[in-house]
Formats: sequence, structure tokens, C-alpha cells
Amino acid sequence: MKGPVQDQSTRGAVLRLEGLERAFRQGGRDIVVLRGASAVLHPGQAVALVGPSGAGKSTLLHIAGLLETPDAGHVWVNGRDCARMSDDERTAVRRAEMGFVYQFHQLLPEFSALENVVVPQMILGRPRREAEVRARELLSGLGLAARLDHRPAELSGGEQQRTAICRALANKPSLILADEPTGNLDPKTSEHVFHELIELFRGQGVAALIATHNMELASRMDRVLRLDGGQLVEIVPGSVR
Repeated sequence: MKGPVQDQSTRGAVLRLEGLERAFRQGGRDIVVLRGASAVLHPGQAVALVGPSGAGKSTLLHIAGLLETPDAGHVWVNGRDCARMSDDERTAVRRAEMGFVYQFHQLLPEFSALENVVVPQMILGRPRREAEVRARELLSGLGLAARLDHRPAELSGGEQQRTAICRALANKPSLILADEPTGNLDPKTSEHVFHELIELFRGQGVAALIATHNMELASRMDRVLRLDGGQLVEIVPGSVR
């Protein structure tokens, strides 16, 4: 195990977290979640985020994804300090440069798999025809070519999560943030989806920060960061158990 992450070169970094502090008021006292957490992610890296329940993994992901503002510290996305941007500016960065995958797919139930991947592209301004080409390419790449017109309720759990992964990649983001993306699947399906997820992220050249409780899956990623005492500690992937 290594000490607190002394960041690698920041040159070309997709995401740089610098000195993040975050505390919550609960029961008349402050609960400190982050104490100077720092890390750097580069293109093509799949990085596991591990730690016990309640350690603050989701809070860290929310801050990295510009959904929450830290009490102190900086969030750099492709060289831009985003932590103190306006809400509109942060939203623009999220739409153009980030993709999110959650434990529960959160697909739009009234739309087909194809439409679920088309919608975020159209929100960003891409013409529908171009958006459909991109959506078909992504979905077909994950074995869903025959399921494009099916709504989420007509898809299996694995198919729903594959669709959610395609949606996250629809706008060609440079950064993916995933919170237990296979945690709601049975072990066999989880294994298949995880393998496809990692290979797809690497193939697309995106940086991915993936929170997981599955130590076996974490050990197969490029790097592992453990949230420990409010700081990020880097550990050797092969030593994760």
C-alpha cells in the first residue's frame, strides 16, 4: 500500500481533484467526509474507488461530477477549474465532457433503448439522424442490435445496464463517473457487463472513476484508490482483496 496520493503528472489529465474538503452537519455536530482528498485521472484509465459504506465515495463522485460543491479544494476537468463555476457553467461541462452510470440504470421508461441513447445527444444539439447513428453504433457494439426498439421494462437487467453505459458514452465524454455500475446484477451478468464496460471505456479513450464494493473487480482495473479517513490512498491493484 502506498501513502496519500501524491498526484502523477497533471499534464493532459482529464480529472484532477485537489485538496477536497467536505463536511455535513448532523445531530448537532459536523461529520467530516473529505479531508484534503486529491487524485489525478488520465485518458484511458479505469480507476476503482473503494472504501467502506459511509466513507464518502458517493460524495466524492458527486463533487467530481460537479453535482455538489466542496467546502474547499478544486475540481479540474480538462484543465479548467470547475469547483466555483456557476450552475449553468457546471451543467454545460457535465453535458459535454462527462457521462454517468449508476447502480440502477435510471433509463427513461417511456422511451426505447435507442431513444434513451439519442435523447442526451439531442439535448447537446446533435441532429436526430446523427444521434441515431451514434446510438446504433454503441448499442450494437454491446450486443443490443436486436433490442433497439425495446423499452426498459422489456429488457433484462444486464441489457438495461448496457443501455445505460451506452447513454453515458453517447456524447463522447472524456470522463465517466460510475457508482456501483454492476451492483444490482447477478454475479454472472455482473462479470459480463463489467468486462464490456471496461473494454468499452478503454476503447473510447475515456478516464473512468468507478466506485465499487467488489474487490475482485477493483483489482482488475488500472488503478485503485481507497477513500480512507477522508483522503484518497492509492493501493496496488493486485493486492486488493
